[in-house]
Amino acid sequence: MSEIVLNERALQLMKSFEDITGAGSRDCVVDEKNERLIFVINPGDMGRAIGKSGVSIKKASDELGKKIEVVEFSNDPVQFIKNCFLPARVVSVGIRENAEGEFEAFVDVEEEDMGIAIGKGGKNIFKANKLAERQHDIANVQIITNAEDEEAGDLA
Repeated sequence: MSEIVLNERALQLMKSFEDITGAGSRDCVVDEKNERLIFVINPGDMGRAIGKSGVSIKKASDELGKKIEVVEFSNDPVQFIKNCFLPARVVSVGIRENAEGEFEAFVDVEEEDMGIAIGKGGKNIFKANKLAERQHDIANVQIITNAEDEEAGDLA
């Protein structure tokens, strides 16, 4: 796994988020372009992070002054990438090593969820790329269509 360097601001945000929601986080990305904070939540803490009817995440968003998105961590890179794209329905995730020795992920989502998976201005692709690199050393995450999936061959 690549070394994740958290600056003082990210550490403070993580502490505040944990104090507000009770959910533990292991990473925080400040996405200034999309005016949001993205927290990688410890496995099993998603319900605590969101809270009943979204009350915890809303309170954290109000107190921290930015929209908040959460992704549940998984040691399994395929599951982690699926978590990055929720609520889009992911059909499959293939990971392979490219010619430069970097790992790439190819994500096939339900056709009707393509817009959700990409996100406005590509913000969900940005999130998946950033987090997959930080958490699992995956250099690139791409959404593919069924036709591209067949051309890509066997993705392990």
